[in-house]
Amino acid sequence: MPQFAANLTMLFNELPFMQRFETAAKAGFKAVEYLFPYAYDKKDLAAALRDNGLVQVLHNLPAGNWDGGERGIGCHPDRVVEFREGVARAIDYATALGCPQVNCLLGKLPEGVTPGDARKVVVDNLRFAANELNGAGIRLLIEPVNSFDIPGFYLTLTDQALSLIDEVGSSNLLLQYDIYHAQRMEGELAATLAKYIARIGHIQLADNPGRGEPGTGEINYPWLFKHIDSLGYAGWIGCEYKPRAETVDGLGWRTTLTA
Repeated sequence: MPQFAANLTMLFNELPFMQRFETAAKAGFKAVEYLFPYAYDKKDLAAALRDNGLVQVLHNLPAGNWDGGERGIGCHPDRVVEFREGVARAIDYATALGCPQVNCLLGKLPEGVTPGDARKVVVDNLRFAANELNGAGIRLLIEPVNSFDIPGFYLTLTDQALSLIDEVGSSNLLLQYDIYHAQRMEGELAATLAKYIARIGHIQLADNPGRGEPGTGEINYPWLFKHIDSLGYAGWIGCEYKPRAETVDGLGWRTTLTA
């Protein structure tokens, strides 16, 4: 049976953020993830987890000016110092929250920077981050993101991510496999999961089209959940989808699609 973590950035977003922990717990979730913790006091976040019997399974490294449209700075040659400062900040929060892994969104390819030059920066940044995080007992993940939702995103394909992981050469760097992004970019979900399950540190889900809850689109989630179980995946699956209505009203899929 899959273990589902509520993505509090996407789910229960009709509520103020700090209220979402309690609502997620009442809805039956045992774990949460979200994009960024940095706007909140880590003591308040830790208390929200503790008071509601939740574990935090993921958050991201700082990703630049998110509200301004940035989606990470890992491929920006002129932001290396900022990236490294962000690694230290992520370690501080993840340690306080007991979060075992963080994801690095590599960002959009900057204007005037070639893919080759960006790759050198990415490899150096990931090598640094993987080493620093390893010293703190925290895993580093990278995530391919579809280019329809975020045009110009540097990392879009599973094989591209694995090539970067190979070049970085750290056992502390793994793949975050988002089913929705992978379906949009390359399909072959079952074969890709089977081939690379040992290199996947975290899975996220949403259906396609529309990025809605499982069961609203084309992905055969009842079959896929059984397939993931059969591969021996023991991690959490983050529910990073856009609810069609209020989140609680659409949570029945956890029972109907996993029976």
